[in-house]
Amino acid sequence: MSGQPPTRKILILAANPKNTAKLRLDEEVREIHNGLERSKHRDRFVMEARWAVRPDDLRRSLLDIEPQIIHFSGHGVGADGLMLEDETGQAKLISADALARFFSLFKGIECVLLNACYSEVQADAIYLYVDYVVGMSQAVGDLAAIKFAKGFYDALAAGRSYEDAYQFGCNAIDFEDVLHQQHLIPVLKHRGAASPPPPSSSTSDSSPPSPSLSQIPLEQPEGQVALTSRFYVKRPPIEEDCYAAITKPGALIRIKAARQMGKTSLMTRILDQGAKQGYRAVPIYFQEADGEIFSSLDGFLRWFCATVTAELNLADTLSQFWAASTLTSKQKCGNYIRQFLLSELRTPLVFGLDEVDLVFQHLKIAQDFFALLRTWHERGKNEALWQQLRLVIVHSKEVYIPLDMHQSPFNVGLPIELPELTQVQVEDLAERHGVSLTGDEVGNLMAMVGGHPFLVRVALYEIASGRRSLPELLQIAPTDEGCFYDHLRRHLVNLEGNAALMEAMKQVVSANAPVQIGANEKFQLRSMGLVKFQQNAVVPLCELYRVYFRDRLKR
Repeated sequence: MSGQPPTRKILILAANPKNTAKLRLDEEVREIHNGLERSKHRDRFVMEARWAVRPDDLRRSLLDIEPQIIHFSGHGVGADGLMLEDETGQAKLISADALARFFSLFKGIECVLLNACYSEVQADAIYLYVDYVVGMSQAVGDLAAIKFAKGFYDALAAGRSYEDAYQFGCNAIDFEDVLHQQHLIPVLKHRGAASPPPPSSSTSDSSPPSPSLSQIPLEQPEGQVALTSRFYVKRPPIEEDCYAAITKPGALIRIKAARQMGKTSLMTRILDQGAKQGYRAVPIYFQEADGEIFSSLDGFLRWFCATVTAELNLADTLSQFWAASTLTSKQKCGNYIRQFLLSELRTPLVFGLDEVDLVFQHLKIAQDFFALLRTWHERGKNEALWQQLRLVIVHSKEVYIPLDMHQSPFNVGLPIELPELTQVQVEDLAERHGVSLTGDEVGNLMAMVGGHPFLVRVALYEIASGRRSLPELLQIAPTDEGCFYDHLRRHLVNLEGNAALMEAMKQVVSANAPVQIGANEKFQLRSMGLVKFQQNAVVPLCELYRVYFRDRLKR
């Protein structure tokens, strides 16, 4: 029939690499297929699916099938790219720029749906060449991803527009109250009738235009990076591993890194991911505990329970319960959490324990408290109620206090040690600040500050705000005039308070090669973030530390 609309081909591309969290991709594809099959316009759509997609599969399937609609289902890691698979089934990152250049080679693609976490970056790049692109502004749960796909394709198969299909997808998420505002995560990019820019073989020419400095709201680097910040840099596969782990019954995640490496920012995102799954998430900051709290185990555990109760906005029944019980302090704490929290809430409960290093300073409390955490974790292996409790433990120092290996939470669960940023990640962070740096300039910056996230952000903030150029910043960086003064001064004060550490650091910064120092000093300096290991020896973390401390720790 002459008036019959043309058939649209839908290409489903699914990838779930072996070293990433397991996704319900088969369920998502089944729901899309069932929705199309039951629709009144099912004869207008043809669906093809490709699984365990590699880069070659991506190219060949688009060339062979010539689809109008492309649906990617899998993992995304923001600016670092979408995850396809390599020849061994491991993750293979494809950058936003590479995807943009790829899609510039095809005509006739009407819509691309990226059903993957943090894929808005890729959507921004692709929609220069495709009229409609949907990406996800942050992490999206399995259930939300499936609901969005069902709503989107139900509407499309009913003859509605892409804009309407997007709204139906968001509404399908919104109907699920447990998803906590995840309907706000999908973002639609619409190019309208504008012509796409001509493709170019040059990376700089084909990249999406960077916003000018005046268009980018800068953030003063301090403390944790807010959930809504554009300046948080993911370090794959750490975030995805943590998000997968926190969904497991009785989960325990241990995050260790020096100060200002992003531990609290990661913890906050894990708690947020749990909240999006319908869990109750409770951050507990041990910095808020007054000194007198550590005067007795009973007082400390009571403060712990009171803090959890307040964070959950529950009625205060703690005083009456605590006074009426004749059990030990540890038993009272465990019973309170089991009876008044886990039993009443009837949903997983996630504790984020930040800066537990502060507890190390009080040996008796530390031994009993950490033994209690280990007990809860062990009970979660067999008892359904305790499986509802998940723990995220954050610390910077090595666990130097004596703990029985069977009573320690530091040798179980998922260990996470935050690495420095890579050059690619620093280049990406510079772009987010609106700072244009060549590869050599990024290399010069990293030679001075390494990949330390906080130091890199401070430097880029200085440059982006117009306070100093990169050459000026590098020239005065290891001086009291530089932008790192407060950071360096804090480290200097800590070293001056410990003669053994100061002497060890003198040796490290005075040498032009890796240095052997005492085991205790080696691990403490590494916990402070001042050195890094090279086999059994150490070197300064970066040139900034070498120059600054060499000048100030002279004999």
